[in-house]
Amino acid sequence: MAYVTCDIGISVDGYSAGPNQSQTEPLGEGGEQLHRWMFEEPELHTAERDAIVDAGAFIMGRNMFGPIRGEWSGDWRGWWGEEPPYHGPVFVLTHHERAPLEMEGGTTFHFVTKGVAAAFELAKESAGGRNISIAGGADTVRQFLNFGLIDELRLHIAPVVLGTGERVFEGVHDLRLEQLGVTSSTLVTHVRYRVLR
Repeated sequence: MAYVTCDIGISVDGYSAGPNQSQTEPLGEGGEQLHRWMFEEPELHTAERDAIVDAGAFIMGRNMFGPIRGEWSGDWRGWWGEEPPYHGPVFVLTHHERAPLEMEGGTTFHFVTKGVAAAFELAKESAGGRNISIAGGADTVRQFLNFGLIDELRLHIAPVVLGTGERVFEGVHDLRLEQLGVTSSTLVTHVRYRVLR
């Protein structure tokens, strides 16, 4: 059985993105504060950064892939430039079909219109025995938690209050966690949990 991890940055009030996501504000207004630790203290968080992309396949929601809503239009290729950090197959949950998008460095985005279970099966087939990572955003994480498909939840908690936006745990039911470890710096507290079934 595949081991499924999930890394997500959140504010202390539980938001993984601010309001009004757009092409100029990928994480919504104020959301970039959640990830300052990656860029301002990279030497302190090498293990956590490496763990985020240490998987054989990834699953993300359409909002995480980009700001476009409705039918696909234009040539949007994601937030990450021509070489995204995943270096493997990424399955994007969407309601609108799109051909696979091959990027540099081995990342290929596959657009899945048949829901969470279909994306999960595709990721299992593609992972090659390695972990599957649920990359976000909040709605995708909630769905996978509610389906009982995440084994390890890694929260990266920034000392920021967003007040509004996308809440990770809103609507999550019967979630039981066992803490596995904690590390911290001035910009983030990393907490690892085993999700109990």
